[in-house]
Amino acid sequence: MYSSTSQSPVLLVGAAHVIDLEVPLRRVLGERVLDGVAIELDAERAQALFSHDEGVRRSSGAPLFARLWSRVQERLGSEMGGDGPGAEMKVAAQLARERQLPLFLIDDPIRATLAELVRTMPFKERVSLLVSAGVALFIPKRFVEKELDKYSEKPEAFQEELRKASPTLAHVLLDERNEHMAERLAALRGQGYGRMAVVVGDAHVEGLGEALRRRGVPVEAIRFRELRGPTGPSPTPS
Repeated sequence: MYSSTSQSPVLLVGAAHVIDLEVPLRRVLGERVLDGVAIELDAERAQALFSHDEGVRRSSGAPLFARLWSRVQERLGSEMGGDGPGAEMKVAAQLARERQLPLFLIDDPIRATLAELVRTMPFKERVSLLVSAGVALFIPKRFVEKELDKYSEKPEAFQEELRKASPTLAHVLLDERNEHMAERLAALRGQGYGRMAVVVGDAHVEGLGEALRRRGVPVEAIRFRELRGPTGPSPTPS
């Protein structure tokens, strides 16, 4: 047990946006003494995620590839037993409310991120991303489960493939956001929120951890493979 919040590491919890992780998330976060909970959302996405209004949840202002990937996540989230994409963020937010802890939204504004991506992405990468999103709309659940198993075993290999296939996507959606989230977490730590649990997509855990360590912030990480367990959630009957 750490004697002060200044000695406590930030706890990074790596989740997947299409898998039901409520039980392990509640177990992991419920065991901790915390000063606050942070999640990988900005104000706009949080409003959309927590809203019961379908019109608010579906934004027509996003680029086509972003809307396609959103549809992919919605389909897979429902098929794989979760509460739709972002379910792990809802669980973290609910736990914060139940324990009367402050909830911090640490991600960049989604519109600015997408605008930067569109501005900097070469035409070839845009076409590849659109094709991938279109194909993903029809990928069967069993294939996704196999890919998640592979990712759990070697997440670094998947990131290497992403960086080769779409270096701009990796830089804007991973590297830049990791730096910005680390800045916000370091600032919160300076305000006394040392014992912080941070729920992010697993692809952010390694880079965000490195960014925090460069700022002198100790880190503890629980990766998706540990959270999910060795066999993953039980398959949902088709």
